[in-house]
Amino acid sequence: MRHQATIALFQYWDRLRGSRPAPQRSEIEPVDIKSLLADTFILERDGRGEAIFRLAGTRLCATYGRELKGYSFPLLWSQRDQRIISRHAYSAFHHNAVVVVGFEGAGANGKTAEFEMVLLPLQGGHGSPRSLGAITPATRPYWLGAIPVAENRISTLRIVDPDRERLFLAARPTIAGPSIVPDEAEIAANGVDGGRRIKHLVVFEGGRDD
Repeated sequence: MRHQATIALFQYWDRLRGSRPAPQRSEIEPVDIKSLLADTFILERDGRGEAIFRLAGTRLCATYGRELKGYSFPLLWSQRDQRIISRHAYSAFHHNAVVVVGFEGAGANGKTAEFEMVLLPLQGGHGSPRSLGAITPATRPYWLGAIPVAENRISTLRIVDPDRERLFLAARPTIAGPSIVPDEAEIAANGVDGGRRIKHLVVFEGGRDD
């Protein structure tokens, strides 16, 4: 795990579980992770045994250009990767596996962005097992959220030993998630033809003088 949002969600999950393999799903309190909610999701297994979204954050839905609740989790992935991602979701559901995936999201415009995903098991129901997860972009290109990601392509995948991760995580470098608010360096004070450049946009003052 490298991204701050991924690490923060893992550490929250790890605190809740204590010495257990996983926390109870009833222990998850949205207010405790409110800064992460836009990028988090909960998966559950449907009657066919397929992983589907039970809940998904608003920014996550915007990333994929659809309401994800009730949508098939494997269908976000390339055909090549659907079987392997289904198998690892099953491992999170039934074997308390912590899964970390690095992947490339291909937009409908042909452009790509790098993401990190974590799947964290939850206890509390054999008939409808669930897992908590987050998907975090490494950068936030101008098109992300406006043009949907059409397909996920796995770059790296590993099963994490949460006890070892607890010991070594603090020493690992992290990557801060991109902010949606421009900083001073991104705003050109001199402007362009009377406007101000903010990232890929030029903003012109509007309104009337009278």
